[in-house]
Amino acid sequence: MENFGCRATQADGAVLERQLRDRGLTRAGSFAEAEVVVLNTCTVTASADQDARSTIRRVHRENPAAKIVVTGCYAQRAPQELAAIPGVDLVVGNSHKQSIAEYVEPRLNGAFVPLTQLSFDASRASPDSKVIVGDIFAHTELLAAPVFESSGPHERTRPNLKIQDGCNNRCSFCVIPSVRGRSRSLKLDNVIGEVAALVASGYREIVLSGINLGRWGRELTPGANFASLLRIILERTAIEKIRISSVEPMDWSNELIELVASSPRICKHAHVPLQSGSDKVLRRMHRKYRPWHYADRIERIRCAMRDAAIGADVMVGFPGETEDDFEQTRAFIEALPFTYLHVFTYSSRPGTPSAEMPDQVPVPIARERNRILRELAAKKKHAFMDSFVGREVEAITLTHFDGEYSEALTDNYLKLLVLGSHLPNQSIRVPIAAVHGDALIAL
Repeated sequence: MENFGCRATQADGAVLERQLRDRGLTRAGSFAEAEVVVLNTCTVTASADQDARSTIRRVHRENPAAKIVVTGCYAQRAPQELAAIPGVDLVVGNSHKQSIAEYVEPRLNGAFVPLTQLSFDASRASPDSKVIVGDIFAHTELLAAPVFESSGPHERTRPNLKIQDGCNNRCSFCVIPSVRGRSRSLKLDNVIGEVAALVASGYREIVLSGINLGRWGRELTPGANFASLLRIILERTAIEKIRISSVEPMDWSNELIELVASSPRICKHAHVPLQSGSDKVLRRMHRKYRPWHYADRIERIRCAMRDAAIGADVMVGFPGETEDDFEQTRAFIEALPFTYLHVFTYSSRPGTPSAEMPDQVPVPIARERNRILRELAAKKKHAFMDSFVGREVEAITLTHFDGEYSEALTDNYLKLLVLGSHLPNQSIRVPIAAVHGDALIAL
């Protein structure tokens, strides 16, 4: 099995793998050895689509007998396109992903899924259909699904727990709402039960993830908010560390900032999508904040947590982005205390408003803007890393050991190399001796 894309997709993949294992399947050592290959796809960019198609072709070339099952966001958006690729045996959209084990198991015996088991418009498929995709907007709840593994925490540290899915925003460049559906939240009791199960399995740090995580609880009855959820997790469970994945700027409320800053059990890490520092471009993107609103949130986070990692997603080359717009973005980023950036070049997505906008930016220009921001981000990151030399940091050990150093991740999202062999999933506090490449070094 292979997952592509965001943390929410990674979390979905962990659930799918558990379902398949519960059906008696075991993970193969490689694609070449597999009887069935499940590809959990992303479709946020054209590059993500290409990665999925290339992997399908590689798997089919290496193992022509393998049954290739494609699921995820690309499968929801363009199922027939994927079904037409040689080697693809079954395409299951996000609408039916939660039941994928029921569809995979019969394929191993040469059977097909009875249509009586299908719902939504998938019931209109022919008996030999390769495609199981329905209306993603028919999903109104996010059901609990265990993410912990019976093999225990030594196989993986920092599991992703997806507590929210879908998005009610309509950013003009984004295809995700159409393949993930409306915003929906895992109910409070289910969240607490999942966290408690992870703790019981030995995990020390979990990552809370979602498509629009800060919207957790808004549609529940009674309504709730993300900050209140964090407080309840802290009160009712013994989890040592909670890491928050991406939260939109308008959802970084003063309450949330104060809670993250005050609790030693919440990692000092804020990922706040920006996209652009130009007000004109943000408006064309249909983003719900202005640059000055965004700057206020970042400055409040830095004031409350001087050592926090602060990251952002930034898009270059959006239709109509002029040199002046880009310079506004560059200057805006330079002035704010970011410690890392994820820089993306705009990718036109079928069916989105931006795909029809005039003044598409030439690819060479967009790529050069991407390079400029990546260089700026690298300078900011290394300056941040250098500030920790001679100081102690908290971290959790990961699974990789290269024969000399064990890899770890600091509370504030920095790669750390610790001399010697260390078991994974251990909480440590170590002094930093140096910075080497993209990592802190602890002797």
